[in-house]
Amino acid sequence: MPQPDTSYHKVTPSVHVRGLTKSYGNFNAVKGVDFEIFPGEVFGLLGPNGAGKTTTVEILEGLRPRNGGDVSVLGFDPGQESKRVKDRIGVCLQATNLPERITLHEALRLFASFYSKSVDGDALLKRLQLWDKRDESYGKLSGGQKQRLALALALINDPQMLFLDEPSAGLDPQSRLEIHELVQQLRREQRTILLTTHYIEEADKLCDRVAIIDEGAIVAMGTPDEIRARALGQARVEVRCDAPLPAGDPPRWPDADAAQVSADRKTIVVSTKKPARTLVEIVRWIDQIGVELADVQLRRPSLEDVFIELTGKSLRE
Repeated sequence: MPQPDTSYHKVTPSVHVRGLTKSYGNFNAVKGVDFEIFPGEVFGLLGPNGAGKTTTVEILEGLRPRNGGDVSVLGFDPGQESKRVKDRIGVCLQATNLPERITLHEALRLFASFYSKSVDGDALLKRLQLWDKRDESYGKLSGGQKQRLALALALINDPQMLFLDEPSAGLDPQSRLEIHELVQQLRREQRTILLTTHYIEEADKLCDRVAIIDEGAIVAMGTPDEIRARALGQARVEVRCDAPLPAGDPPRWPDADAAQVSADRKTIVVSTKKPARTLVEIVRWIDQIGVELADVQLRRPSLEDVFIELTGKSLRE
């Protein structure tokens, strides 16, 4: 995954959010959310359905008013200066619905007319591998082609910041990989990206930092590795032997839970905070008792594990 740029915190953030609140009648959808996104950063916002992430993003995009808090996007308040914000950002929605008969060329010209500046639409079509479809009608595109067109439309104004809402949802694996590669290219161009996704592996692969939001509040924020370490901090070491282990309990190793031995006594599983150290100790013990190793597996906590621990829900709920 991309390595975080330590220079982020030396510059003015592209997005600044403090104490953001949004209510619908008696329902508090967003409850005092705080975060910053820095130039050139890919920031993931993860949460189950109804967690408040869509409301938060729509406030940042200038599409929805807030009830309280301070919000700045590229130096502008989206609640007071929405036109300036919209002129400088690109938005790629989970589903972009265009007239069935509009061609790709026509769609790009139409969207270019919405902004104070625009880039070469033909160059975008070539970059996103859509040039051969330039005169094709929108209704004849595949799902992956429609999503690449949505990215082209989001880039037509050469935005400093992109909002990508579920950019690869519903796509086949090959199309999803193509979208991932495009996001990584955009990051290399130092564009700031706010990404929402239901795919944990997508956030792990693409995001410098992620924030997990649940019931209107952020429950964890940091790099994927930091969140994994802070929330669970346990890895699982599984060692398979070619012969049964002797009767009795294995030793109790420091920084590790009690070992679990399989019914056939050929496999030992240990949860530990220091997997490398624990693995060495297990292998040394097995060598001392004269048993040969057959297989070794080390499983660190996934972002999905952390998400479920923090929210009690799967990401797709």
